[in-house]
Amino acid sequence: MNLSNTQLFRGLEEAEITSLLGCLNATTRSFQKGEVILSEGNITENIGILLSGLAVISCNDIWGNTSILGHVAPGSVFAEVYACIPGEPMLVTVSAAEDTSILFMNVGRVLATCTNACPFHTRLVRNLLTVCAHRNLQLSQRIQHTSSKSIRGRLMSYFSECAKRAGSNSFLIPYNRQQLADYLNVDRSTMCNELSKMQKDGIIEYSKNQFLLKDSLMFQ
Repeated sequence: MNLSNTQLFRGLEEAEITSLLGCLNATTRSFQKGEVILSEGNITENIGILLSGLAVISCNDIWGNTSILGHVAPGSVFAEVYACIPGEPMLVTVSAAEDTSILFMNVGRVLATCTNACPFHTRLVRNLLTVCAHRNLQLSQRIQHTSSKSIRGRLMSYFSECAKRAGSNSFLIPYNRQQLADYLNVDRSTMCNELSKMQKDGIIEYSKNQFLLKDSLMFQ
């Protein structure tokens, strides 16, 4: 992956990024599908950037119910909030949804100006603040999607956002059916039945993770 295309390193040249990675003592690790990357309750001092693959952020209640809070796509940053708060246990688990490669950087090195006082280090910190702001926005979007009392309302809210982001009424979603149900905080089988009804009603068409909003006026 070209790190200059990621949010955290946006605006930096390749040579500057290479210099920064050495300064930050960055390391790369690989995880197999299903492997836990960071566990709920653990303390981390590292910020992660997903280089390849896909990761899922989830949390579990004391009864073992899982709720999907979001996903981490290539180029995305995760664990930055917990890393920035010393000693704060994680409230979520990050796990690999497929074979995944991740770049880890110690947050102390990110926030502290290096001995070389690199001007591009300051840009890195500004980019990190932007990443944190986007994370708050994502949580707000999930609250919006789960505010409807009906499963259909939650699905349509989420699909509407996906269509807007794709710029098309045809789009791919990053979740399988169980992950989508967990993200929307609904029962999987009931949600699947509702998807079938929505397809019969001519509202959507779908095949696996590919969806089409048939009644959308936005892209006509």
